[in-house]
Amino acid sequence: MSRLTADFWVAAYLTRLRVEDIPVFVVKRGDDTAGAVLIKMNTLDGQACCYQRSFDLMSGERIWVVLAEGVEADVDAALDKQRSFDPDCWVIEVEDREGRHLLDAPGLE
Repeated sequence: MSRLTADFWVAAYLTRLRVEDIPVFVVKRGDDTAGAVLIKMNTLDGQACCYQRSFDLMSGERIWVVLAEGVEADVDAALDKQRSFDPDCWVIEVEDREGRHLLDAPGLE
């Protein structure tokens, strides 16, 4: 099975969030074809969580895992560090007080 390009997946993700009236922003545009995608979930209360895709060795599937969570400034520092390792990565920020990110929604998981 072929993989979607990063820019195609990001465009679909942005559309899904906007349909649900969940504010979302591209903080850093990465490589169009193979850039890793990092999702920062900002709950607008000083807390945040960052997700990245990972390969689950037990199931063989790609899953979303927490890269960093806690005080927003600490999550931003973790994102900056990740960006220094991978300049081709995407950073998408979702802002929702309820913590809705839709990463577990059908078609996005």
